[in-house]
Amino acid sequence: MNSQALNGKRVAILATDGFEESELSVPKASLAGHGVDVEVIAPSGKKDGIRAWAETDWGETYEVTRTLDDAKAADYHALVLPGGLFNPDALRTDDAALDFVRAFFETGKPVGAICHAPWVLINAGVVEGRKLTSVASVARDLKNAGAHWEDSEVVVDNGLVTSRTPKDLDAFCKRLEEELAEGRHAGQHG
Repeated sequence: MNSQALNGKRVAILATDGFEESELSVPKASLAGHGVDVEVIAPSGKKDGIRAWAETDWGETYEVTRTLDDAKAADYHALVLPGGLFNPDALRTDDAALDFVRAFFETGKPVGAICHAPWVLINAGVVEGRKLTSVASVARDLKNAGAHWEDSEVVVDNGLVTSRTPKDLDAFCKRLEEELAEGRHAGQHG
């Protein structure tokens, strides 16, 4: 990826306690390595940081750049939603988080979601008619919400980038960076 195409772009990573550590740390490092300003956004009350889940136990605590109360989708070029089990389960019932996610779709900005993160997309009402992948346990939820699920390391549908698990992170980051470089997508919808 040509870093010049990404230099100066700004990406939000929306997460809360229990995100899968690699699904936040790897995209964040990959994007930052291309000159992207990456901010970690968390629900209100998480100003002291959010704690990762590292495969089988609690991981590191990550600094929060700003809370949802202080974040506006208009200030970012793209959104990343890491998975894990606890993180997307909490975010999918948070109205402010769902509004934040919907705003990216409404303005055609790229969105990346991995593992269980498509749960958040389902509750935001943005998956119907879209092609996605996810961890296998979320496949039925996506199909029930009207999405076309496929078992692939990465699926791209008009700016929406999805992957299954941490083993797919290289492909996920590569395609996310390509979509970010392309900019807004007319086919991205809320």
